[in-house]
Amino acid sequence: MRDIWDKGASNNDLHLYRSQQGRTLDPVDYIPNSEQRAYTRTAENEINNLFPRLPNPDLIMYVYPHQTRSGEPLSIPGYSTVLPFYGRVQYAQPGDRTRGL
Repeated sequence: MRDIWDKGASNNDLHLYRSQQGRTLDPVDYIPNSEQRAYTRTAENEINNLFPRLPNPDLIMYVYPHQTRSGEPLSIPGYSTVLPFYGRVQYAQPGDRTRGL
């Protein structure tokens, strides 16, 4: 074992061995990730395609500046708030239309 360690090895030895045995390696032609993602089935893709989210419109309200009705009135500045129409996220069933005609 010590003799093998002392000799060392290099990539040239490996290349020479493979060429003598007729075992050359061709470079692999990989598909780019951007193209592969479009054709790959994942759980996320399946869920988004089968059960798309239905639109949940928001109601934007502006609350004008006002004072509290407690014993010592405090000034509250005006602010806006957003209220979704539906309390929960709604999903379409497979085959349901999610966009307008």
